[in-house]
Amino acid sequence: MKKIAFVCLGNICRSPMAEFVMKSLTDKYEIQSRATSSWEHGNPIHKGTQGIFRSHGVPYDTSKTSQQISKNDFEYFDYIIGMDESNLADLYQMCPQDQQDKIQAFASESVPDPWYTGDFEETYDRVLTGCQAWLSRLENESENGKYKETL
Repeated sequence: MKKIAFVCLGNICRSPMAEFVMKSLTDKYEIQSRATSSWEHGNPIHKGTQGIFRSHGVPYDTSKTSQQISKNDFEYFDYIIGMDESNLADLYQMCPQDQQDKIQAFASESVPDPWYTGDFEETYDRVLTGCQAWLSRLENESENGKYKETL
């Protein structure tokens, strides 16, 4: 089973949104989320993200709290997916050299942080689209685990 970690700055808005949206779309993968920083460590999912979950009927774990990505996480997960360019830069800096091929961008455009924008609905729309694209990508992997292009 592929293991996926979505990562944002604080792990209270975007990455838990991606985690639980993806879990609502599939149960074929182990899906978690992490932070690049320790700023929100132990804090619950942001109330704006929880509101999005309720308004869109996305089930989520109310006991989920922020957790910073660790060296063990870089070894454990098959995909470590950064929500924006800054998260990707931080991940590359934190990640052991031999694990850096696991780091991927969530989408071609960064997902705006609703902590700053206040627009949780826009973030949800982008997260839903991105999770659907990731699900398609994962389902199109070949037997050897490499991504194959679909024509």
